[in-house]
Amino acid sequence: MGKKLGNAIRAARTDAGYTQEQLARKVRGVTTSDIGRYERGESEPNAETVKSIAKACGVTQKSLLDCMPKSTSRSTSSYGSSSAKSSMQVTATERRLVELYRQATTEDRKQAMALLRGSSDAGNIVEGIGEALGDALAGALFRK
Repeated sequence: MGKKLGNAIRAARTDAGYTQEQLARKVRGVTTSDIGRYERGESEPNAETVKSIAKACGVTQKSLLDCMPKSTSRSTSSYGSSSAKSSMQVTATERRLVELYRQATTEDRKQAMALLRGSSDAGNIVEGIGEALGDALAGALFRK
């Protein structure tokens, strides 16, 4: 089955600092036993479950979907790249940015995206981001 996918799920989970039980609690409809079977390659999650696991672990969906067998991943997703990585490496700052982004309101997310895209109204956006997401995000965005 999907040993490559299982290894990628295990790497993403451990990099995120989760136990199998903690990850299972974050992914709807998945048990701790399911996570273990996925990681051992005994069972293969569907594409939606893989996406949920990626989101919970803070890695890109593509990094996990690319590890799925081509017949499964192509039929259930738009990710059909032939060059697959086992998991995306993210820094502690990037992981913190994702956590802060997930906690932000819709309006704050829009402002953060506008800032990252280089909006001409960056000054007002930075003030809003600093208040809404905290100094960690603003500092990480402007640290050189």
